[in-house]
Amino acid sequence: MTRIDVAAPGGAYPVHIGAGVRHLLREQAAGLGARRAAVVTARPPDWLPHTGVDTLVIEARDGEPGKNLTLVEDLCGRFARFGLTRADLIVSCGGGTTTDTVGLAAALYHRGTPVIHLPTSLLAQVDASIGGKTAVNLPEGKNLVGAYWQPRAVLCDTDFLQTLPRRERTNGYGEIARCHFIGAGRLHGLPLHEQIAASVRRKAEIVAADERDAGLRHILNYGHTLGHALERATGFALRHGESVAIGTVFAGRLAGALGRIGPARVEEHLEVVRAYGLPEALPAGLDPEELTSLMRLDKKAVNGLSFVLDGDRGAELVPDVPQDLVLDTLREMPTAAYPAPAPPAPPAL
Repeated sequence: MTRIDVAAPGGAYPVHIGAGVRHLLREQAAGLGARRAAVVTARPPDWLPHTGVDTLVIEARDGEPGKNLTLVEDLCGRFARFGLTRADLIVSCGGGTTTDTVGLAAALYHRGTPVIHLPTSLLAQVDASIGGKTAVNLPEGKNLVGAYWQPRAVLCDTDFLQTLPRRERTNGYGEIARCHFIGAGRLHGLPLHEQIAASVRRKAEIVAADERDAGLRHILNYGHTLGHALERATGFALRHGESVAIGTVFAGRLAGALGRIGPARVEEHLEVVRAYGLPEALPAGLDPEELTSLMRLDKKAVNGLSFVLDGDRGAELVPDVPQDLVLDTLREMPTAAYPAPAPPAPPAL
């Protein structure tokens, strides 16, 4: 088992990584002094260890279509009817959309109730559950309504990963691949738990230095500006990590077009993404103008089109990138066919 401590100003907490660490939940709940717990799970309830206290189990569903304020309101209503107080505990168990949504509900319920995350997807273990960012989507954009609310602990049980379909496991590598360009070093080829630990360790360093996105934390969005636009443009047929992988390739090309990096480093972006078996091409048929409009909705876009890009000083936020250059770079990207979007499913409670 590996333990990494996140020294966030909003609250320090441990991240435990390894097989069977979900069984630390009872100990963590006891340490908080909780008398009740509400567990929101997108996985079968029998996967969960007992909290050791009176527990309400709420079954949910992972997925972007249900990641909205309606679900947050429904969850908070369930918490209230159960009699949960701010001295009790909320637990999330699921992928990144579940940790995001439940984290926001915990941040809002009684103006802040302790939360512990049990991330069950690779993507959630390396990124979504760490750092205290919680958010849901609006029709106008992804993650536009949220709050910073640090968990009390994160239990990254690698046993959960054995249950993932192949595509979902590969999806998680999208966040690991982008770590190559934000200071985590070359991770490909290491045992999976070491890749998870290195990704978490790098994120913990960044969050400790900049909890609320005042500067350094922007680099965690490497590949995400185009990535979020691709998710929306494809109706979430492209998964988050897949979209970030394509966004990472694009970020390398855009940095090259701006003269920030040379051809070899541009090619390195493609090589890293390709090594993980991730998609590297834009979905065929997408309109570059539409993607550019969607990228203008990105939370970082306060000064025109903004991207986190590589350069001599490493990754940094580059504001006001010329639209014509963005469009030209998009048009030069290779294209490929991907699965059609699935119809949205209603949130399950």
